[in-house]
Amino acid sequence: MKWLELAIRTSEEAAEAVVHWLGERGAAGVAEESASLYRKRNATAGEWAERELPADLWEGESVIRAYFPEHAEGQTAEALVADVRDFLQRLPTETGLDAGAASVSARIVDEEDWAEAWKRYFRPVRVSERLTVKPTWETYSSEPGEIVIELDPGMAFGTGTHATTQLCLRAMERRVVPGDHVIDVGTGSGVLAVAAAKLGAARVLALDCDPVATASAAANVRLNGLDGRVFVLESDLLSIIEGGEDADRLPVKPPVQGIVANLLAELVVRLAPQAYRALAGGGYFIASGVIAAKADETAAALERVGFRLVQSEELDGWVALVTEKPVAEKRGTSAPATQAGRQNAAPS
Repeated sequence: MKWLELAIRTSEEAAEAVVHWLGERGAAGVAEESASLYRKRNATAGEWAERELPADLWEGESVIRAYFPEHAEGQTAEALVADVRDFLQRLPTETGLDAGAASVSARIVDEEDWAEAWKRYFRPVRVSERLTVKPTWETYSSEPGEIVIELDPGMAFGTGTHATTQLCLRAMERRVVPGDHVIDVGTGSGVLAVAAAKLGAARVLALDCDPVATASAAANVRLNGLDGRVFVLESDLLSIIEGGEDADRLPVKPPVQGIVANLLAELVVRLAPQAYRALAGGGYFIASGVIAAKADETAAALERVGFRLVQSEELDGWVALVTEKPVAEKRGTSAPATQAGRQNAAPS
């Protein structure tokens, strides 16, 4: 099969927003090469040593390659390139992100050429005190107490290496209590859902509106031996939970103890009322994928819904917001973890 490859040169800080937009535009997969991949890393934490930047890649820059079916209905190479250029031109004004070089080129490639090529940029990464994300094709020796997430993203989005995912994983490490029931909204490759289970969650519901993502997430759940604890379903945000009779047959039902979402700010705001209704009192809502310029207004929107902001953390221009539903709103529990245990395990 032939694919249309778009090569987009932008800044590292804008890469996540570009990747998200490409997914909404219908990209079947992406490969990202960033300058940060070549910076010196902590070898004792299982990360890779410094490598020389390629001659065509500048410090602070990312090259994103997005793949679309060659003969997809209604989208020609010229139209896609024009759409991407328009998006990159609007990006600084609409998000405050530097679009960098903002150049776009297109070519036709064989499926075999791209399906494997991106793997050379994905190495084991220690993302927090205990969590390491490891591609399935890499060998790795873990340390005592280290939690290793085996991952093959395939054509889905999410390798665990981007700042937004790392922020979410770090927050989850502080908040997830053994026995929790957790929902991962916009699961992509399933990395957050798998992490929740490996951190002790009794049951995890992984949701995504993209069937490519749900297939990838389900495969990664199996890779990590988590069938029966992590359940992958297709849903637009939390609509499946609020969808009537089918909601009663879900393997994870509200009220739950935690919801995590690595989504852009606009989707986080849209999700917030649904998340508030689905959480037990004292439950946590971790929202990553928020650019720093929109962090305050996103936090304010969450507080208007009723959430209490517990913590915010920034990395490379992105912010993760950790919020709680007040205990006074407690509606019962669907897992054995107690509120006292939660407070001890996740001080704010």
